[in-house]
Amino acid sequence: MSTAAKMATGNVTGKSAWHKYVFTGAVILLCLWVLVPIYLLLVNTFSSPEDVSGFPKSFIPNIDTGSVEFFLNYAGVGQALWSSIKVATVTMILSIMAGAPAGYALSRFEFRGKETFRVLVLMTRAFPLPLLALPLAVMYLRIGLDDTVLGLALVHTMLALPFAVLITFSLFSGIPVELEEAAWTLGCNRFQAFVKVILPLVLPGITASAIFAFVISWNEVFAAAVLTIENRTLPAFLLQGLGNAPLHLKFAGGAVLVLPALLFIFLVRKYLFSMWGIANR
Repeated sequence: MSTAAKMATGNVTGKSAWHKYVFTGAVILLCLWVLVPIYLLLVNTFSSPEDVSGFPKSFIPNIDTGSVEFFLNYAGVGQALWSSIKVATVTMILSIMAGAPAGYALSRFEFRGKETFRVLVLMTRAFPLPLLALPLAVMYLRIGLDDTVLGLALVHTMLALPFAVLITFSLFSGIPVELEEAAWTLGCNRFQAFVKVILPLVLPGITASAIFAFVISWNEVFAAAVLTIENRTLPAFLLQGLGNAPLHLKFAGGAVLVLPALLFIFLVRKYLFSMWGIANR
């Protein structure tokens, strides 16, 4: 091998090693960015009130579950948790029922105003929720949807619907239309071809879209605080009840709010991974 070729090979190897180090460093920083706040939350949640306020903190704290037990036994937490589950479940169902057909239509049909419709779907997230909260509250009072699970779920569906439409559009676009055409030639109509051929292929991705809708509803706080009183979700309840609470109780409330969502995502992680595989076909 000539000297020039050896130098070129050395340069390529050096660049590959440099890119590898940069990628590894970026991954480590991203993991720290996500995991360090969760670690600090857990450490302060399971520490005594004195340790929460003290400094420096030990890496592994002396486990004290007093704050968590006090918070879980606090009046209204169980009802707020159940309200969050109900609202997030209804939001998930409504988002998929509306978003999946819209995503399918965008991927399979050409119609006048298609691009405008896609822009309008995105524009639903262009208006800040605080700007819409007062008109929504007035309208809900007039039609009887104030302080109801369905009323809050409709608002959360509005927030989750753009993601549901875009995700399902990507999923359906990744499935060749020839599969449906083959089913048509074998005697299936469009609906039968969709149910028997397309739906099994995109079901993991649709499940992932439903998970996104669930998490969006679970974490939303502003609409829940404005539109509900008796049926407050857990984030709205925390905002109302822990504003002037001691620091250790705030950490306990944050852990109770964050950990169920993390556990839920962990249990259904395979559907999230399947979604990316289908979308990139």
